[in-house]
Amino acid sequence: MQDDLFGGPPPEDDTAPARPPARRTGVHPAAWGDELRELAARLPPALRLGTSSWSYPGWQGLVWEGAPSDQTLARKGLPIYAQHPLFRTVSIDRSFYRPLTASDYARYAAQVPGHFRFVVKAPSLVTDALVRSEDGRGREPNPAFLDPLLAAQEFVMPALKGLGRLAGALVFQLSPLPWHLLDRLPEVLERLRAMLQAQPALNQPDAVLAVEVRDPEWLAPGHLPHFADVLKSTGATYCLGLHARMPPLADQLPLLRMLWPGPLVCRWNLHPVHGPHGYEDAEKLYAPYDRLHHPDPDTHALLARTLAGVCGRGQNAYVTISNHAEGCAPLTVRRLAEQVAALNPT
Repeated sequence: MQDDLFGGPPPEDDTAPARPPARRTGVHPAAWGDELRELAARLPPALRLGTSSWSYPGWQGLVWEGAPSDQTLARKGLPIYAQHPLFRTVSIDRSFYRPLTASDYARYAAQVPGHFRFVVKAPSLVTDALVRSEDGRGREPNPAFLDPLLAAQEFVMPALKGLGRLAGALVFQLSPLPWHLLDRLPEVLERLRAMLQAQPALNQPDAVLAVEVRDPEWLAPGHLPHFADVLKSTGATYCLGLHARMPPLADQLPLLRMLWPGPLVCRWNLHPVHGPHGYEDAEKLYAPYDRLHHPDPDTHALLARTLAGVCGRGQNAYVTISNHAEGCAPLTVRRLAEQVAALNPT
């Protein structure tokens, strides 16, 4: 008692509020269970599944712990994304809007493990026949459309240099053509051949040039053999474009069979229910992209069988999936992985 009167330590106050735990900052992985890791182990090594970009706070609990802002995820999310057991690729879509430098690509490559491969979109500078206004309307012809030198300098060379061994599918996604070019598609195909032939050698083991189109006329019987010859003669492949503007997967596979053997590239972009111009409708309905709204079991089943067959014969496969495909890209990836695993004999 004397010690207390003359400056001894005061008794502890059990009623004082507990100090709150320190707030975690940055981006952290969700709690991925053993079941997800076991599923990943059952997939063919040559199969690389992933999403279109990664900056979605709504993937809380699926990819991220919590819901970091999209700006935070754009800057810091890729290393966490690449730790997800099922994600072995991602589509870099921002390159479509402006060319990226080799340093830009190198910064991406430095954030992912060695087994990861990137899918990259070529800039619209060389893949759109029209110069467009901000609302997407075509203003005038694009003089750089399918320009061989620009394609090499502004896309293929910097991507190969920056990504190195992590280069996967370099995709020329050709925007919808104006009618006067669709009527002269054989001429456009020869311009495409000249551009592809002029590209530098792909000196990375898993790199491939791929062409995605947004007009069904490219796959019409009168043009299909010509299209296949252009791709085969230049060592490129066709990118399956699962998009509301295009025929269903079953109607696109004949072109892939004409190019066999070879790798498979697929971008699952937009559910047909929204129509060919339905991105805004899909965004309004699907945001924040945390659940499936329009499951597409037929596409899952056929794509899974195709992937199992391609990878089972030693060919690489790259599949990137948008939130606009079914509502939540990570959940679509998981469903597809489950079906491929069920077909994989390992």
